Amino acid sequence: MSFSSDGRGLDVAGAPASKERRKLKIKPLARLMPYIARYRGRALAALAALIVAALTTLIVPVAVRRMIDFGFSDKAVQLIDSYFMVMIAVVAVLAVSSALRYYLVTTLGERIVADLRSDVFAHLTQLSSAFFDAERTGEIVSRLTADTTQIKSAVGASVSIALRNLLLLMGGATMMVVTSPRLSLFVLAAIPVIVLPLVGFGRAVRIRGRAAQDTLAEASGYADELIGAMRTLQAFTNEKLAQSRFSSAVEQAYAAACGATKARGVLTAVVIFLVFASIVVVLWVGAQDVLAGNITPGRLGQFVLYAVFAAGGLSELSQVWGEIAQASGAAERLFEILDVEPQIKAPPRPKALPKPASGAIEFHDVSFTYPGRPNMPVLDRVSFRVAPGEKLALVGPSGAGKSTVFQLILRFYDPLSGSISFDGVRLTDVDPADLRACIALVPQDAVVFGMSIRENIQFGRPGATAAEIEKAAEAAHASEFIRRLPLGYETPAGERGVTLSGGQRQRIAIARAILRKAPLLLLDEATSSLDAESETLVQQALKRLMLNRTTVVIAHRLATVQNCDRILVLDHGRIVEEGTHASLTSAGGLYARLAKLQFEIA
Repeated sequence: MSFSSDGRGLDVAGAPASKERRKLKIKPLARLMPYIARYRGRALAALAALIVAALTTLIVPVAVRRMIDFGFSDKAVQLIDSYFMVMIAVVAVLAVSSALRYYLVTTLGERIVADLRSDVFAHLTQLSSAFFDAERTGEIVSRLTADTTQIKSAVGASVSIALRNLLLLMGGATMMVVTSPRLSLFVLAAIPVIVLPLVGFGRAVRIRGRAAQDTLAEASGYADELIGAMRTLQAFTNEKLAQSRFSSAVEQAYAAACGATKARGVLTAVVIFLVFASIVVVLWVGAQDVLAGNITPGRLGQFVLYAVFAAGGLSELSQVWGEIAQASGAAERLFEILDVEPQIKAPPRPKALPKPASGAIEFHDVSFTYPGRPNMPVLDRVSFRVAPGEKLALVGPSGAGKSTVFQLILRFYDPLSGSISFDGVRLTDVDPADLRACIALVPQDAVVFGMSIRENIQFGRPGATAAEIEKAAEAAHASEFIRRLPLGYETPAGERGVTLSGGQRQRIAIARAILRKAPLLLLDEATSSLDAESETLVQQALKRLMLNRTTVVIAHRLATVQNCDRILVLDHGRIVEEGTHASLTSAGGLYARLAKLQFEIA
């Protein structure tokens, strides 16, 4: 799956891309240059070490020629020791420069990938809810992990090897011309025959490598969903179905990877054969020249060594090219995320909210549909106002638009028409971060992270002290069960709070909201899935939480909203009734029917 600038998925793995997309795929690795530029000193040092290593390698054939032509004569026996001492010095320089190159390039690759991962994750945290509505979490995580690892391999090794072999190719070719222009013509004639397969197969490797990465990401996304819902999977005894589907996804990824590897293998075989076949031909022609006295044996040996260096460089390039092509596909996938523009962002000159904020909310003629369902209106010209300190309840059937009101208050989405204001300032004129800092949310499904209990509560206000955290837990009636945990506040909650009960998770969420000290409180079905004892404790905590705060409550259990100052009844995205519990019950409308049904059942 790939992304468009508005966050919607575009192409499924393996689907043919448009001409515009092909144009975008030309040089995705070039976009890594700003990351390399941050560490230009290290990059230049690595390049210098690489050049020194290549140059010292190119000196060796010259020494070999001199030994063959001059070192074995009776007059130059004493020079042999000198030649070998020089060779030892050259080898020492080569070893040191190669080790330095390896260290600098590898650490540079690690540093660049660390920065890239941080930038991609930071960008993800800024993207709008519409992006995450359309994309799978496992797909995104795959890009953050597998794709960045592929780039690290390329930047930290493959690119360095490619540059080294490119220098050997260019230096070897240059010295071949200097050594014997005639023999060089035979080599130059073979270059087009070698390069054309390199370009053609390289493109195929890159396309198949991208397909393999996309397919693997699909498999990772499916695995992420299954692991996150393992209890549900086991409860419905669907282990075999899940295993079958995941195995199928893995096999598709394997087949795609085999396709990419096959293309690289064919490319390597073709290039190596063409390169070394051309050397054999040149060696045969050179042997004829030696016999004819046109060149010395030492010069032929020098030429052959340079030809081997050039040929080895070219063959190595053909192998490394496949890795670079795969890294190019990985870079493309990562930069697709970085290219997504958040739909919800701060205006160029955001307005400041009043201080202290009171939490007043006003909807004026608001209509809304979700981006993924443009033909299904959720809110239809909704207007209401919540006064500072007021407790407002939203009730109505499922799908009436209650949760959407919260999504709009938090500015996860903007309305299609109408306006929403907070303390008299339109939400579109405010920095979303400033707005959300004034809101505390207690969701229906309390989110608890795989960190300690203390850190989970502190998530409401990262700068809070230990005393403030424990005070918030006390107010949320959470301190009692926290003290019974093996490590108290330092006890890990487990992934998604799996070690805690629903009531415990909800009280942690309430403690988090208390700690936030926000003027506006949003309660979304905070007690709907709790047992009677847990609900009583949570209700007591919520009463403390709502003191001196503007509060908007969503509830299906009407008994929990009887004491609210005002109740809005939504149905099919419109406000159909408004009043107190007593007035709405006596009115005989939708609220009265819901109340009669619930209280009779109770």
